Amino acid sequence: GRVGRLLITFLLCQRGVLQRPLLYLSFYLKAHRAEYYDRLMAIRHDGNWEGWLKFFLRGVHEVSEAATATARAIRNLREGHRQVIAQKLGGSTAGLRLLDFLYEQPLISVRLVERHLGCSYVTASKLVEQFVELGLLREITGWQRNRRYRYKPYLALFEPPDPVIATGPSPETAIQTTRSEDANA
Repeated sequence: GRVGRLLITFLLCQRGVLQRPLLYLSFYLKAHRAEYYDRLMAIRHDGNWEGWLKFFLRGVHEVSEAATATARAIRNLREGHRQVIAQKLGGSTAGLRLLDFLYEQPLISVRLVERHLGCSYVTASKLVEQFVELGLLREITGWQRNRRYRYKPYLALFEPPDPVIATGPSPETAIQTTRSEDANA
């Protein structure tokens, strides 16, 4: 079960195949649940370890490719946001320190920024507001006090893509088409 899937990653670390437990094989196994169970049953009934190993190694490959792509995206995002801070905030040291902190703590408050940067509340508040204006942070509570902010561009890298539900024109396109046809009639 879950513990076994987790142990796979830890075993790969213990054997020196991985330096850190960066591969999340559970997601792959859940996404291919039917084949996963079929392969396990084939081992139990037919001793078909080869089929299991091919399936498992395909999973390691796919998860590794996804992890590599995510790491590249994180690096590119960080470099891009460092450039934005350099251009828009004049290379603010505090701004760059806040950006670095957001990769450790992507959900923040002004108080947390104040403590981490060792600056005044007013300075932390202004810096957070500048990050909001730059589109780096988004306020998520809707409150006037004790607001929380989210480093949305970074967190979005870890969210699954939205599934495509329907094909064809969107309702907005269909409405615009209908309205333009009405205007020509």
